[in-house]
Amino acid sequence: MSSVLTPVIVATLALAGYGLAQPPVPRAAASVPLTKDGYAEARRSADAQYKVDREACSSRSGNAKEICIAEAKGRNDIARAEAAVAYENTPVTRENLRVARARATHDVALEKCDDLAGNPKEVCVKEAKAALVRAKADARVDRVAGDTRTGGRTQVQDAAKEAAAEKRDADFKVAIEKCDAFAGPAKEACVGNAKLQYGKS
Repeated sequence: MSSVLTPVIVATLALAGYGLAQPPVPRAAASVPLTKDGYAEARRSADAQYKVDREACSSRSGNAKEICIAEAKGRNDIARAEAAVAYENTPVTRENLRVARARATHDVALEKCDDLAGNPKEVCVKEAKAALVRAKADARVDRVAGDTRTGGRTQVQDAAKEAAAEKRDADFKVAIEKCDAFAGPAKEACVGNAKLQYGKS
């Protein structure tokens, strides 16, 4: 069972424009395929926009500036990954795009976590990391399934099993971090419930 995202993470996802669910077919894959020159131009365009976006962050200060920079970098990484999909559209480039989206969301979320303190901040960080682990694990499973060279049933099942274990471990870390908000018997009960829920001894 996945942990409940904090309002900070949800707000980050909404503000950054990234969906909670990863689309099975990236937007770039549905567009006209890029030529080699078109791919190079798309990357140059993405990098030029990044410079503009980053410069716009200079008017801000403190953590707001760091969030702005993280958002700008995330958009750049996504744009470059989308260009790679439009150019090659392979299982690997599609995986890379999903990871770029997830990492962009993660990096912005971490910066937003800095606005918090104490246990809420630690929970926020763990949830951001868990979301990245889940997204990367799912993207890897889809890549294995979509790669005709390695996408046999056994390989897909192994990848899915490994992904499930990684996601369970990440969610367990979030649950344990939430238990730190308690003390004494309440904390012990919280930890015990988390171990039971995620199959930890």
